Amino acid sequence: MSTYPRAALLLSAAHARQFPVDLGAEVAFAGRSNAGKSTAINVLVGRRGLARTAKLPGRTRLLNFFELAPLRRIVDLPGYGYAAAGEAERASWGPMIEALATRESLHGLFLLVDSRRGLLDGDQELLAWAAAAQMPVHVLLSKSDKLKRAELRQALTEAARALAGRATLQPFSAMDGTGVVEAQRQLGSWLGK
Repeated sequence: MSTYPRAALLLSAAHARQFPVDLGAEVAFAGRSNAGKSTAINVLVGRRGLARTAKLPGRTRLLNFFELAPLRRIVDLPGYGYAAAGEAERASWGPMIEALATRESLHGLFLLVDSRRGLLDGDQELLAWAAAAQMPVHVLLSKSDKLKRAELRQALTEAARALAGRATLQPFSAMDGTGVVEAQRQLGSWLGK
């Protein structure tokens, strides 16, 4: 059963002036290309195919706003760390991300980090951006089903050390359901549900 049965794509923005009116509550999803952002959105919302997924990285090219309920939205950001997009297109993302940070309705950020890779430079840059915007961040250590228990414990320890208190952290797997309920609670808390 869907947590948000009326969830739908509201709009895809190529420029900040296309953003929806700054009312209500929004939660952003960010991470490296192929970290599992779109899959996490689909699982947390309980709607298969809401956010388009692909095996090839770099498919999300715009800021995609999904309306979950009236004045309750999630924002799927383009993945970073993959150079398939042209230089001009990548350059346009920075101003949009900066404009997103100024929105009163933005209540939190899920940062998807592949548990097999850990926090990388792009993730650290995003954490610095969130800190400057005084944005709460919750890290989903994605694809945790691909690690053995000891490897996952090690990945969590290393991620916690790299985060140094700048974000909350949990293991997450869309495949086996690890951490889905906890992440749904965090989403609901930020959206005021």
